[in-house]
Formats: sequence, structure tokens, C-alpha cells
Amino acid sequence: MSPAVRDLDLDDVPAIEAGDPDQMLRAVASSAAQAREAVALAAAAGLDRLAGERPRAVVVAGMGGSGIAGDVLAAAAGPGCPVPVVTHRGYGLPGWVGAHDVVLAVSCSGSTAETLSATEDALRRGARLVTVGATDSPLSALGERARAPHVPVPGGRQPRASIWALSVPLVLALDHLGLLDEPPAIEATAERLEGVAERCHPGRDGLVNPAKELALATHGSLVSTWGASPLGGVAAYRFACQLAENGKLPAAWGVLPEAAHNQVVAYDGPWAPGERDVFADPELDGPAPTALTQVLLRSGPDEHPAVAQRASDVARLAEARGIRVHELTAEGSSRLERLASLVCLLDYASVYLALLAGIDPTPVDAITTLKRG
Repeated sequence: MSPAVRDLDLDDVPAIEAGDPDQMLRAVASSAAQAREAVALAAAAGLDRLAGERPRAVVVAGMGGSGIAGDVLAAAAGPGCPVPVVTHRGYGLPGWVGAHDVVLAVSCSGSTAETLSATEDALRRGARLVTVGATDSPLSALGERARAPHVPVPGGRQPRASIWALSVPLVLALDHLGLLDEPPAIEATAERLEGVAERCHPGRDGLVNPAKELALATHGSLVSTWGASPLGGVAAYRFACQLAENGKLPAAWGVLPEAAHNQVVAYDGPWAPGERDVFADPELDGPAPTALTQVLLRSGPDEHPAVAQRASDVARLAEARGIRVHELTAEGSSRLERLASLVCLLDYASVYLALLAGIDPTPVDAITTLKRG
């Protein structure tokens, strides 16, 4: 991390472009196009073959930037879904999964070891199967063995930058299964993603760019991000993962009301600002301790009234302890649209945070090293 670029000006577009050589910002900007392309690819794959018998459960098998698609699906399905929607991150499948269930196996590369193991289990147990991932990959070969629909995911992007290419086919699969209580609203979601991209574009000044504003508000702090609903919780988890992969930063995430029963006590810990001498000299007294910033993700219609009140109480409690609170509110008439409005903005913010610190957001060297063994 070079001190010369540590405090990069986020309104300096050439500097942003130089700091993002693999164009992660452009990949985030492709979100709307991913969603629309996925609709066409899913139709060509024959997802309509899923119509018929209602499954006992829907299991999404995936890891990392691919596994988040299962969480997006659960959020889109909402609490009224008549069957469980479970994301499985690991080898094999839970013992209860069988022929009465549908397994949606997702791997951007099509070669994720854990997902291949789960897919093989699905084949052995006779579960209905859909595969989503790279063409001509081990995953697509397993899908072909099962004569299952395979939705291809175009290459050229990191899995975490392909969230809508991976998630939209799952939402459409759930729609064909008759398990959505509202239309999938893919086009409305794509339009919402376009709107967020316009507001968060690198050329848009930080004073009117919500992603740059969030990056500047959280730069140099430890981020705690909580959702005020299960949908907001998915966005919070996504933000924590994006801070790790794009910004190489640790973060805490949680969901209210549960976070108010445990994580909130961190407001009284060493990352709470407390009293600091205004005359302190950083050279003599050392730098100020890392402060905590609380990011609250609100999603109106998805929040239980009591939890909405608890979120407001949490914000007041944090501010009373000198902890900065940054609140974002989802936009849109459908659950998928509201989730997309949060996720896209947070994706942009995670990249801007990386650039502020002089970090290239794209490489994930630690993951690569672990995979090589």
C-alpha cells in the first residue's frame, strides 16, 4: 500500500482508472446487462421444464461469490415462500436432501470442488437439478449427465462481479416452480441497477455520489453492517464479503433484531471512540484508535414494525456513544429490486474504499494460494 496513493481523490477519474487496472468498477456497472442477458440464457436453457410438482425444499449449492446467489434467491422468495430455500456452502449435501427436493448448483467457474461434490450427491440421491456456471465445465458435464437444464454464465468477470448473472437464473427457476408470491420483476430490477450505476459512476462528484459518500464515511474505520430485515441481512453479508475481497478489509455483519442481543455490546468496546484529547499530538501520543462505523441497511416493507423501531433505537444508541451511523434505504416495489438497490450501491462503495487505500480491488491472492494447496 503506497502512502502516495493512500488518500486518493475519488473525484480524480484518471487516478481511479489507474488504480483499477482490471476494471472492477466496470464489472459492477455491468449489473443491469447481466440481469437482462441471464433472462435470455435461462430461457434458452429450458428452465420452464421445472414446472410441475412442488418440491419439498430448494437447495442452492455454491461457494463464495457464487454462493451469494442462494442468499439473493432466499431474499427474493421472502418469508412467505411455501417451501424452505436453503443455501448450502460445503461438500456433499445435508442428509435430508433427496428425490423430493430441487438442487440449484451454482459455480461461476464450473469447477468449484465443494459445489461439484454437492452436485454429485444430488445426482446420487435423485434430486431434480439445475446447474448454473461456465460452459464446457465439470459442472455443466454433471448437469448433462442428469439431463438437467444448464444456464451458462459468460466469462471474463470475477464470481463476485457476476452476482446477477448467477442469481437471476435461480429466481427464474423458483418462478417456474411456482414458488414466488410476486412476479420476478427482472426488468424493473435491471432498470433499478442502471439507476444506481448512474448515481455511483466514477465521474459523478462525491457530493452527489452515494457510494463515494459511504466509502469516505467508512474509510479508516472498522465497519459493522446490519440489516433491519432478512433481506437487509443479505445485503449486509454481501457488503462484508465485498469489503474483504475488494477492499481487503475485515468487517462485522449481522441482522436485527438478533444483532441487538449480542453485537451491539461492541459499542462499549475498544472501537467505540470514547473521550480523546483534542490537543493530542499523533506523533507523540500515537494515532487515534480505529473507530467503529455502523452501517444500517433499511428495507421498509420487509421490516417487522418492532424491528424497524429497534433499528431506530440502535442508531440513537450508537450516536450517543460517538459512533458514526450511516443509514441506507432500499428502493423498489419488489423484493429483488429492493435488494439490488442496496447490493449495487454497496458493491461500488467497496471498490471505492479499496481505491482510497491504494489497493487494487480485483486480485484475491489469499484465495488463489489456498486453492493451489
